Amino acid sequence: MVLSGGLSYDTVGRRACLTVMHGKSTAVLEMDFPIVDFLTLCETPYPNDFQEPYAVVVLLQKDLVVIDLGQIGYPVFESPYPLNIHESPVTCCEYYADCPSDLIPALYSVGNRQKRQGYSKKEWPISGGNWGQGAQSYPEIIVTGHADGSIKFWDASALMLQVLYKLKTAKVFERPRCKEEKAGGAEAGMDEDPFAVQTFFWCPESRMLCVGGVSAHLVVYRFSKQEVSAEVVQLLEVRMQSETSSVDSPDPGDQTPPGTTSSPQEGDAPPPAVCGSSEGPRDSPPCLQVRSPPLKQSAGYQVELVIQLVWVSGEPPQQITSLALNSSYGLVAFGNSTGLAVVDYLQKTLVLSMSMSELYNPAEPLLHSPRKSQHPSGALCDSNDGTNHLDDRCKSPTSDARDGSSSRSRSSSVTSIDRESAEVLSALLFAETLPRRSDGGLSPCLMVGASQGSVVMLSLTLPPAGEQRLLQPVSLTCCGSLTRLRGGVLTMALLDSTGALLPPPYEPWCDPNASDEEKARRRRPASPPPPSEGQDAQYAVLCSEKQAKVVSMATQSGVHKHSITEASFVLRADVVHVAGAYCIACFCANGHIMALSLPSLRPLLDVNYLPLTDMRIARTFCFSNQGQALYLTSPTEIQRISYIQETCDNLQEMIGDAAVRTPRRFGYASVDGESASGRGFLFFLKQLKLVCIV
Repeated sequence: MVLSGGLSYDTVGRRACLTVMHGKSTAVLEMDFPIVDFLTLCETPYPNDFQEPYAVVVLLQKDLVVIDLGQIGYPVFESPYPLNIHESPVTCCEYYADCPSDLIPALYSVGNRQKRQGYSKKEWPISGGNWGQGAQSYPEIIVTGHADGSIKFWDASALMLQVLYKLKTAKVFERPRCKEEKAGGAEAGMDEDPFAVQTFFWCPESRMLCVGGVSAHLVVYRFSKQEVSAEVVQLLEVRMQSETSSVDSPDPGDQTPPGTTSSPQEGDAPPPAVCGSSEGPRDSPPCLQVRSPPLKQSAGYQVELVIQLVWVSGEPPQQITSLALNSSYGLVAFGNSTGLAVVDYLQKTLVLSMSMSELYNPAEPLLHSPRKSQHPSGALCDSNDGTNHLDDRCKSPTSDARDGSSSRSRSSSVTSIDRESAEVLSALLFAETLPRRSDGGLSPCLMVGASQGSVVMLSLTLPPAGEQRLLQPVSLTCCGSLTRLRGGVLTMALLDSTGALLPPPYEPWCDPNASDEEKARRRRPASPPPPSEGQDAQYAVLCSEKQAKVVSMATQSGVHKHSITEASFVLRADVVHVAGAYCIACFCANGHIMALSLPSLRPLLDVNYLPLTDMRIARTFCFSNQGQALYLTSPTEIQRISYIQETCDNLQEMIGDAAVRTPRRFGYASVDGESASGRGFLFFLKQLKLVCIV
C-alpha cells in the first residue's frame, strides 16, 4: 500500500512524505516539496492481472521523483531530465554552439564516473516518444556558474538539457568549521555565498578553464581523464594597488608613448616572497583560505593554480570585471577597477600588475599612494601557510549590492571626477596581431578594453617553447591607445582580409597526467598561425555599449563605424558565425536584438524582442554561433532562441513526439501567433524569424 502522508500533524517542522507499507514493514519517505500526485508502476498495464508495483512516480510541486520499490531502503532513480536545472542560483552562463565534437563524450565520461550516493542501480524506468528528425547536426554545450561555487556543463545539442559534468570550485577552499564562525561572519556582514562564481573563461579547444569568484579569487583548471592527488596546491597572492592621482582615458586618436613593463623577475621589481616570511605578517588577508594538501582530484577538471587578490594598505580587493586566458601563451589576464594583472600559470608567477594610470600613461613617472605595501605585488605561497580571515566586504552576485553596483555611471566625459572611480577594465583579448602601426609582422598581443571606451594595446614577449618557456620570464610592452568608443567596451575580435574571424591561438588539449608515450601519440598540431598574406589586412572589431567600430590594425585607423543605440545601451554583444558569415549580435536594455554585418557594419536585424524587466536576463543573456542565444527567464528556466531562417523552417521537425495521443503539443506556442502565449515565440522581420525554443 502506498499513501500520501504518514506523520502526525503535531510534528514540528513536518515535511511532505509518502508512506510505503509492504507486509509488516512500513517506510515513511520524506520529500523536499509538497506532493501533488503519485502513481505506481507495474509490469502489466491490465488491472485484472496481479499487480506487483516495482516503482512509484511522485509528482512534487517543483520536481518529479521515481522511487525504486524493489531495493532495500527504497532509493530513487537518477533522473536524466532534471526539472530544476540547478540546486543553487545561476550567477552566469555561456553558450557554445558548434564546439569540438570530442568535447561532449569527454565531459560525459568523467561526469559519469563521479560518485553518486543513494541512487538506484537500475536504469530510468520511464521511456517512450520519438526524437525529432531535424535536430542540429553540431554539438552544443551550455556552461552555468552558480552561487555555491559550482560549474555545470550541459549537453544542449537536442531540445533538452542533460548534465554532463559538475565541477565544485569550493572544494579548493576551507569552509567555516563551526556555527560560531558562520554566525560571526553573518554579524560582520559577509555574504552567505563567498564561493559564488562571478565570471569564467573556457577554451573548448584546449579545455583550459579559469573561474573567477566574488571573493576576488581565480582558479585555473586543466582537464585530465585520470585521478590524481595533489601534494601541493599552488597559491599565488596578487596585490593590486590603486593610484591616488587622477586617471584620464586618452582622447580619441591620441597615441600614448610606449613604455615597457617586464616580469617581476627582471628590473627593480622585488622577487616573489613566501607568505609568512621575516618581513612580518601580511596586512592583506585574502577572503578565502585554500585547503591544506593533499587534495584528491577526480578525473575531470583539476586545479592548476589558485590566484587570490589580497588587501593592500587596509583596502579590500576589488571584484574581477574582465578575464581572459590563452593556452598557447600560458597566460591568464584579469582586470578590475584597480588595474590590470597578468599571471603566467606555467611558471606560477605574476608577470604584470599595472594600475589604471600606468596603463594610460606608461612613460610618465608613476604616482603611487603614500601608503606603501611591505610585500611584493605577487607572492607564491603554500596553501597551508598562515591563517586567513574572511573578508566582510566579499559579496555574492546574488546579494542586493550586486544589482546596485551594476548601475555604474555611463558618462562619456573623460574629465569627470566620478569617472575615475567608475572606470573598470571590461574586456580582454589575447591575439596575434600588429601592436603598433610601424610594426612589420604579427606578434602576441593583449588588447585591453575599459568601461569608458578606451582600447589599449600591450605587446607580449614570450620565451622559446620547450624548457626555456619554464625558465625565462615573460615581458609586456604597453603600446598605447588603439582607439576610443562611446560607452564601455563589451567585446573585441580580429578579422582577416576576407572578413573571417581570427580566433586567438591555442594549445590543443593533451592529458597532463598521461605517459610520455601517450602524449606523443595523441599530440595534435597547435592552432595554425594567421596567413602571411593577410598580415597587412587585419581588422579589429570593437563593440561598446553605444557603438561598433572596425579598425585597420595596419594603419590603426577607423574603417567603419556604426551607432547602435542612442536612447538605450547594449548589454551583451558577441561576434558570431551565422549562415556562412560573421556578424555582431547585440542585445540592448530596451529589449532590441540587433545584428550587424562584418566588416561593413550594415544593420541586418533590429527587432523589439524582450524588454529588460529582470536583472537576471541582463546577467545571463549570451549569443553563440549558428544564430543561437539563451538567457534565464526565471530561477529554474532557460530560454533558448534562434534568429535564423533555417531553424524556423525546421522547428516542427525538431520537436519530438511523445508516446501519448493528444490533440496538441504541450510546451509550444501556436505558430499563427493568435494565442497570448505565442506572441513572444514567433515573429518576422526582413525575412528573419526569431523562434523561442524551450
